[in-house]
Amino acid sequence: EFPLVPFLFGPDGENLYDSSAIAAWLDAQSPRPGSRATAFLPADDPALRFAVRLLDEAFDEIGLYLVHHNRWVVAARDNDAGVRLARELRPLWGPFTALVGHFFPARQVRRLPYLFSVAPRDGSAFFDLPPRLRPPARAGFPPTHALLDQAFTELLATLEPLLTRQPYLFGARFTLADASLFGQLAMNRADPSAHARVACLAPQTHAWIERIAQGDFQAHDANAPLSLDERHAPLLDWICRTFIPLMQQNYDAWLRHSAAGETRYNEAAFDAGRALYDGTLLGHPFRSVVKTFQVRVWRDLCAERDALDARQHAALERWLPRGQGLRYRGIG
Repeated sequence: EFPLVPFLFGPDGENLYDSSAIAAWLDAQSPRPGSRATAFLPADDPALRFAVRLLDEAFDEIGLYLVHHNRWVVAARDNDAGVRLARELRPLWGPFTALVGHFFPARQVRRLPYLFSVAPRDGSAFFDLPPRLRPPARAGFPPTHALLDQAFTELLATLEPLLTRQPYLFGARFTLADASLFGQLAMNRADPSAHARVACLAPQTHAWIERIAQGDFQAHDANAPLSLDERHAPLLDWICRTFIPLMQQNYDAWLRHSAAGETRYNEAAFDAGRALYDGTLLGHPFRSVVKTFQVRVWRDLCAERDALDARQHAALERWLPRGQGLRYRGIG
């Protein structure tokens, strides 16, 4: 998907396109492996390293749904993503870029239900749009616009005080969690209505996005210590109410469908009406399809959680809401 997705090609044949993998590779290749000055992931504190990884994966998964919804629903009337994509692809596609500008928005709007954004059945809020740009409902699927709007509003509410008090999520040093959060929120900078919503609800978060977008890292202190403390409790609570239950429900559904002999998952299964499951998030019902990438993410996170010793686990659990945490139910 180049140039839309960044790739890293290493000297030993590495071909990386996932931001988490790229960050880990850069840490490993540093002239001073494990040093504060070079690490995206803290090397000397396993509990803190896990917290950074948890935020990174949460923003990657839930954040993708929010970004896509913000662009094609919140900013349905004023985003120009199709035009911008056509402009970026002009060197590759030449005279066919006009078709990209026309068909790409329709494709992305059609994919909204796969990416968790399902419109109410009446669709009355979008009658002024051309049919190809109207956010779709899907038969048998509960509407999720209210769910996604609530998740995004609550996320901004947890970020605003954190980024008001300190320049980055874990202190004065930029980490993989900051890269992941910026990578998601900054994608809506070019979507006027969505970007204006961030500026209105979370002005300090909006200013943080703009500083990083302009390459302003004056606040970054490469030798500053990182910390996990009470300031992170609201954000971790949000993760425990959104990302963790979504990953667990997806994983449980994967176990059920796999035990029944299902072999098709992800978007192909969604289009065929296969490997579907019903769940609840933030008190809202939803229907989705099993996504195998989320299964891998969940298993990797749970394995990393299980590798923490009792002291490290207690340091993390201290800031999680009571009774919450990562729960991993294996196949056996």
